[in-house]
Amino acid sequence: MNYNILVVDDEKEICNAIEIYLKREGYNVYKAYDGIEALELLGENNIHLILLDVMMPKLDGIKTCLKIRQDQNIPIIILSAKSENVDKIIGLNSGADDYITKPFNHLELLARVKSQLRRYEKPLNVENINVKDKIIIKDLEIDTTKKTTTLRGEEIKLTATEYGILVLLASNPGKVFSIKEIYENVWKAPFYHSENTVTVHIRRMREKIEVNAKNPEYIKVVWGVGYKIVDSTIK
Repeated sequence: MNYNILVVDDEKEICNAIEIYLKREGYNVYKAYDGIEALELLGENNIHLILLDVMMPKLDGIKTCLKIRQDQNIPIIILSAKSENVDKIIGLNSGADDYITKPFNHLELLARVKSQLRRYEKPLNVENINVKDKIIIKDLEIDTTKKTTTLRGEEIKLTATEYGILVLLASNPGKVFSIKEIYENVWKAPFYHSENTVTVHIRRMREKIEVNAKNPEYIKVVWGVGYKIVDSTIK
């Protein structure tokens, strides 16, 4: 499959450099230099992944990501010169799947891209778990054939990353997964000290499926160890 990747950055030199790296790997590349242009290209083309800069004119990367997430679960990797944890958390909270700090090693960039595309193509190909067609956890139902999640009969919009984490945990009721194990199973990449990346995605997922995210019914934290789903009926 020839993947189409949209690179969004107001610095044309960076766009051109990333385009060279991606084309060497056989990807088709579209380029945009601000958020508005990115949204237009996204509406006109079948894009499989977005590399999205934060600081841009007209519409910045955070606002662009939020607009995309209103109706699409396409994988998004944030690119930013800001390396502080708070900036990473803001980027992930806007709905991004991953975050890379500039300047970046092009091999790491390609590894992150391949990881996201693998999950895009086979979002349920989680190693070492036995994924069933339907997983029911109280009022939460995961249909792994349709790739949908419903809560009390209403469909919940999860990003590809959130869905991957949920399937991993729900397929192993009672088993505690460390943050490192969650990252390596779902992201399909080595663990790059990505604690914030995992915890932000779990927090966002909790906000969508829990009545009270501070007192969760489904996804429990085991302090100092990791996360688990406590009870499920698997069909």
